[in-house]
Amino acid sequence: MDEDVLEGFTKQRATRLGSEILKNPEDPVYPLVKEYSDVVSKHPPSQLPPDRGVRHEIDLVPGTKYYVTRQWSLPRERCEVIYALFAEKANSGMVWESKTPHSTPTFCVRKPNGKWRLVHAYNKINNATVPAQTRIPRKNVLLNNMSGCTLYSALDLVDGYYQILMRESDIPLTAVSTPSGMLWERLVMSQGLSNAPASSNRLITQLFRPLRTFAQTYFDDIFVHSRTEDGQTAMEVHLKHLRRVFEVMRANKLYANIDKCVLAAVEIKVLGCFVSRVGVCADPEKVKAIAAWPTPRSQKDPRKWLGLDNYLHKYSAGYAELARPLSDLLKKDADWVWERQHQDAFDSIKASLQQASVLAFPDEYKAFSVVCDASDYAIGCAVLQRDDEGRERIISFQSRQPSAELAFNGITPTPLGPEALCELHCPRVLANCHQFTAFIAANGEVALIFSRNTTSALNSRRHAQRYELADGLLYYRVDPRDPPRVVVPNDEDLEYDILLEAHDAPISDHLGREKTYQMVSQTFWWPRMDKWVAHYVKTCETCQRVTFSAPLQILPVTADCWKSMSLDFVFGLPADDRGNTGILVFVCRLSKMVHLAPVRDKVTGKQAAQLCLDSVFRYHGLPETIVSDRDSRFTGAFWDTLFQLLGTMSTMSTADHPQTDGQTERVNRVLEDTLSICAEAPRSWSDQLPMVEFALNNAAHASTGFTPFYLNALRHPQMPLTLRGGTDASIVSGEEARKVFSSLVSDIEPESLQR
Repeated sequence: MDEDVLEGFTKQRATRLGSEILKNPEDPVYPLVKEYSDVVSKHPPSQLPPDRGVRHEIDLVPGTKYYVTRQWSLPRERCEVIYALFAEKANSGMVWESKTPHSTPTFCVRKPNGKWRLVHAYNKINNATVPAQTRIPRKNVLLNNMSGCTLYSALDLVDGYYQILMRESDIPLTAVSTPSGMLWERLVMSQGLSNAPASSNRLITQLFRPLRTFAQTYFDDIFVHSRTEDGQTAMEVHLKHLRRVFEVMRANKLYANIDKCVLAAVEIKVLGCFVSRVGVCADPEKVKAIAAWPTPRSQKDPRKWLGLDNYLHKYSAGYAELARPLSDLLKKDADWVWERQHQDAFDSIKASLQQASVLAFPDEYKAFSVVCDASDYAIGCAVLQRDDEGRERIISFQSRQPSAELAFNGITPTPLGPEALCELHCPRVLANCHQFTAFIAANGEVALIFSRNTTSALNSRRHAQRYELADGLLYYRVDPRDPPRVVVPNDEDLEYDILLEAHDAPISDHLGREKTYQMVSQTFWWPRMDKWVAHYVKTCETCQRVTFSAPLQILPVTADCWKSMSLDFVFGLPADDRGNTGILVFVCRLSKMVHLAPVRDKVTGKQAAQLCLDSVFRYHGLPETIVSDRDSRFTGAFWDTLFQLLGTMSTMSTADHPQTDGQTERVNRVLEDTLSICAEAPRSWSDQLPMVEFALNNAAHASTGFTPFYLNALRHPQMPLTLRGGTDASIVSGEEARKVFSSLVSDIEPESLQR
């Protein structure tokens, strides 16, 4: 797993932790977290929980007598920890002294956060307990219910086991001894009891069952997921969902650890994987652990390693075939001899998981496709489905080594293998063996991925699936959700020409490494393109003469384009042929789109109003708020003239004039740096303004991640560079445009919108 990818996951998750949200009053989740600070807290109250209708019960096998296990000797430090923890629980009423004949020893272990956790060795009582028949939530069902959502939250309940009362008749059975010689009985359910997970799951499921359409529960974890609904943004819907979850928690005195809660994130960790609107991917830390595993030295090592790999096998094509040499080493009476084939299998599994695909969510209302294959050693299949854009996405890989199903002949499997595999793993997919055989015959190249490939062939085919040929051009998809990019041949002159046009052309205006890369990567792809761009910009003589920097000022932002606008003047430029010595800059505070108008140094408020009409109103209408500096031209005269030009008697109060407006100041600084490139022709700088304006609006903004053109029109404009690439700029319109825009805005970090 790439270190940058892993770091990105970690940083993104950290920014949406509840404790971090409390540091940012501008965050949309902040008011809700403050309102329910008694529910989501660092230090929840320690007290006896209420009776919520579910108590933990210990049903012993008939004939069971009392049990006693002597307390072990422990280091002094741990004895003091146990004494302090029991003193705290006694004060809160969760334990009391006991005289029961039962006794279980106590010890403690450190948590990942450095604190101590009490542990009791309930081995004897657990062996005599009748197992509870409580359904455990299925992970795949929980994940599938999140399909189509764009915002997620994960809540971790504090001391989930200690939130359930014991059945009164069973309290003596929980008696535990301590190193000090005390014997305590627990009034609440304790960790270590065999049926404790079932009781915890039964309580949480019962309380949150009415919210199951948007709040999935898994023992003491709650996962909230939302999408745009009824004209509301995903964030608005998500806040309503969180409020309903918090209300249930408050009513039942359940508490969540704010340091572990992830709120309103575009991606969260769910039961060992990461979930986002794109689909499900493997936990990067688990993949990293697998990749870093040293070469096995004994038979125990591959057993442990394969146990972790099996958890992620659905992300890997042909896993059963790859793992077969290692599985043979684990057979009874097998000699431990680590040979070349075992090392190859070991490396192949690592490579397969490191290149794992992002799996799509299944839609049970759409048709599925199944690709099957079988060999003498393994059977496998891939479940596929077309998404709304017509792309075929992988739902899951499944494979296994057959036992009694070795009745295969050549490359054509008998009905038993694939049919049994799909019935086992994909019961919703309705297909008979004739359909399987026909699909395999028509898609032999695809089917061969699953059970007959060497490591290099497997990786080559997986990589080849990203390419497609159309109209004589080869295209490549870096990510399944991205549009295809034209593959540039290994020609340095051609690559140099593309970068020259993307960086040095008048409509590009030397906008720097990141923006240049964004522009080129919209249309083209070649290996190590990011390094090419970095080197090109670093060695650009013009860029080295200019230093780009600007301050930021955080101000409130509306949730629609051109509802809030900032404006400012840039003066001190050499007079052009028309006598202009400055620029009036208009900036949309949401999309960061700019409009530029050349002005003279004696421009008046009335003239500024006319320029606002020509440059902003005729394209976007009248903004609700205007943010400017304290320039005397931005006073009532500006508004009076503007409304006179519009032919209305309406009036508006003077807009807010902060002393500094970081957003417009930033654009001004970029303008000054960019126009300094025109030093060789100082009297023609105003002729370059249309090109400069286009370049700024066609560059992805760091705070939104999108170009201003795209946020305003949901399309990228055509330009010579894209026409050369042969790509089309499609326009989204109508209701679909509204949904796409709402989704885009909801995915932008709120604090970024304010820059």
